[in-house]
Amino acid sequence: MNILLVEPNFPIPAKSKNHSNFLPIGLLKLGSYYRNQGDKIRLVRGNEAVDFVPDKIMITSLFTYWCDSVRESVKYYRKEYPFTEITVGGIYATLMPEHCKEHTQCDNVFIGQHTEADKFMPAYDLVDVDYQIIHAMRGCSRNCNFCGIWRIENLDYKNANQVYQEISSNKLIFYDNNILVNPYIEEILEMLANTTYNNRVIHCECQSGFDGRILENKPHLADLLKRARFRNIRIAWDFSYNEYSRVENWIQILENAGFRRNNIFVFMIYNWKYDFKYMEKKRTKCFEMGVQIADCRYRPLNSTFDNYKPNKINQTCEDYYIHSNWTDSEIKQFRRNVRRHNICIRHRIDWTEYSREVETACRRKLAMSN
Repeated sequence: MNILLVEPNFPIPAKSKNHSNFLPIGLLKLGSYYRNQGDKIRLVRGNEAVDFVPDKIMITSLFTYWCDSVRESVKYYRKEYPFTEITVGGIYATLMPEHCKEHTQCDNVFIGQHTEADKFMPAYDLVDVDYQIIHAMRGCSRNCNFCGIWRIENLDYKNANQVYQEISSNKLIFYDNNILVNPYIEEILEMLANTTYNNRVIHCECQSGFDGRILENKPHLADLLKRARFRNIRIAWDFSYNEYSRVENWIQILENAGFRRNNIFVFMIYNWKYDFKYMEKKRTKCFEMGVQIADCRYRPLNSTFDNYKPNKINQTCEDYYIHSNWTDSEIKQFRRNVRRHNICIRHRIDWTEYSREVETACRRKLAMSN
């Protein structure tokens, strides 16, 4: 069979198409799965005709608020190949299957994981990347109401040997959503610390944050993370300001293990239940602690549009989701403050010393050092 795998034309800058946050890993696994069955595959990232007539078209989806991009892909390929069955899978399809079927007018909606395809290595030859995406677990043991992971994936763990057998790069990006909860985490980190690929050591990164509540109970895990050469460490501060001492403790544990404070990120959800002033209080505390912020603008899990424009003033709920505790101007001001915050922390300059000129000079200095 001829199988066409489609990543819709999501609103992602062209320079970020191969960023690890957006790589269509599900399609790449489907590519390997169908190849193993003797089928011919093509991967298209956008909407364009291919050099064969597909027997099946499989379109992935990401965030629910990008559902219009999925609809446009279905519409395009329905016109190009009117007699070919079109299936939509992925995050949006799983969280909102009825809406997906009606909104996109696809033939089928695939809900959840393709368990057989998930056993295969992604077909990295279909993309141009210098890293490997890997899972040491699926799902999450937490049931945070703002997160869809536990609704999409069943909780499942891999041990160190299973992870080792999959390694095919010197740069690993773990897609685990709460990797420290894995009961095999110590042996996995020990394995990563002592494993080489092509006679070179392995460097690791976790796309999601590390659970500080686990770190405070098992601080030796920070030492193992350092030995396993994890970079861009992220932790989450989703709870109240009054518990900042816990966050300080987590950061101290990481610093004691050898991680530099100004290279540690704290995940913070804004446009959520805590209002602008409250979030500014948390951001200021992070500045005092000398850590950067990975800001996450909240959208409900059933949000089906997002026309947020950072440089446009006076946007309303008709344009994008604005929480009742926030305003459009506050959302944009907080994002500007985080940008300034991170530049100051990264380059070790005082808040009052920041300016656009200073930012440009810092960028030039970084470019020259690289």
